[in-house]
Amino acid sequence: METTQKPYFTTVDKLVNLKDHVGKEIGLTPWVTITQERINQFAETTEDRQWIHIDEAQSAAYSPYKKTVAHGFLVLSLASKFSYETLSMRDVVMGVNYGLDKVRFPNATKSGANIRGRVRVLSFEEINGGGKYKLEIVFEIEGEEKPACVAEFIALAYTKAV
Repeated sequence: METTQKPYFTTVDKLVNLKDHVGKEIGLTPWVTITQERINQFAETTEDRQWIHIDEAQSAAYSPYKKTVAHGFLVLSLASKFSYETLSMRDVVMGVNYGLDKVRFPNATKSGANIRGRVRVLSFEEINGGGKYKLEIVFEIEGEEKPACVAEFIALAYTKAV
């Protein structure tokens, strides 16, 4: 089966129907550009001002990437955005980030790079008032073979107020 390169998303009428998508890809987001401004804002917010992220001259001279690179956690922070861009559940009234399982950063995301999320449902279980599900999000970098990040993102979704 050929993997699509065009953005798409999946809509389920009922949260419980997500179980029918376990093991399947459900969406691909549009590209997002990781600008130096975004990297700098993240550095300020998190107080992680390591030169490899914010000093363009030093990075050009000494970094193996010859450019500044995004924080891994900046890339990972797009997990919620990518999940919303790839999955719509019509009967869900509230969603909560529950956590992460395995997270890896196999490739650096250089300033100016475009990334996107390819999303697959790994598991689904019913809980009181809703469901708990796990998504695999592969953060692809345009023009790169290895992704920036691969994460197992866990969420709780509720179909009625709790």
